[in-house]
Amino acid sequence: MSTPRTAEVVRNTNETQIRVAINLDGTGKQSLDTGVPFLDHMLDQIARHGLIDLDIQAKGDLHIDAHHTVEDVGITLGMAFAKAIGDKKGIRRYGHAYVPLDEALSRVVIDFSGRPGLEYHIPFTRSMIGAFDVDLTSEFFHGFVNHAQVTLHVDNLRGVNAHHQCETVFKAFGRALRMAVELDARAAGTIPSTKGSL
Repeated sequence: MSTPRTAEVVRNTNETQIRVAINLDGTGKQSLDTGVPFLDHMLDQIARHGLIDLDIQAKGDLHIDAHHTVEDVGITLGMAFAKAIGDKKGIRRYGHAYVPLDEALSRVVIDFSGRPGLEYHIPFTRSMIGAFDVDLTSEFFHGFVNHAQVTLHVDNLRGVNAHHQCETVFKAFGRALRMAVELDARAAGTIPSTKGSL
C-alpha cells in the first residue's frame, strides 16, 4: 500500500486530555489507558475485531464521573477516523456485522456517508455494568458519529446479560468498521458514490 492510512489526533479541553493514534490497515494492536477500565475493554474489541491498531491515552475528570471521558474518547476517535480515511477513494464504504455472545446478539451497520446519523437501540437489562453507566455507551457513539461523519445503526437484537449486550455491540462495530474501510481492488481510485464525493 502506497499511503499509510494512519492518523494521530490530540484533543485537550478543561475536562479531558486525549490522544488517539490509529492505523486502519493494522493487525489489532492496542495500547489503551482511558482511566475507565470497561471502556478500555470495549475499545479492545474495536481494535481486535476491526484489525485496527489503536493507541488511546486519556485523562479526564473522573472524580466527577466518566461521562466526559467516554464522550470525548468517542469524539477524538471519530476525528482520527475522518483524518485517516482521507478522501475515501477505493473504500467499500458500507460495513455490517452480526455478533453473538451466548444469549446476546447485536447488529451494527455503518456507512461512511459524510453525514452524521445515529440509530441506537440497546435495551440494556440493567443500568450499570460494574462501575460503568450504560448510558455512556450512547454518548460514545454519538461522539464518534458526529466527528467521523458516518451513518451508524446499532441494534442489540436480544440479550439478558448487560455485559454481553454491550460487548456484542462493540465487537460488531469493530467488524463493521473493518469491512467499511477495507480497500476494494476493483474500485481503486474511485469514490463509492454517484455524487463523486463523500
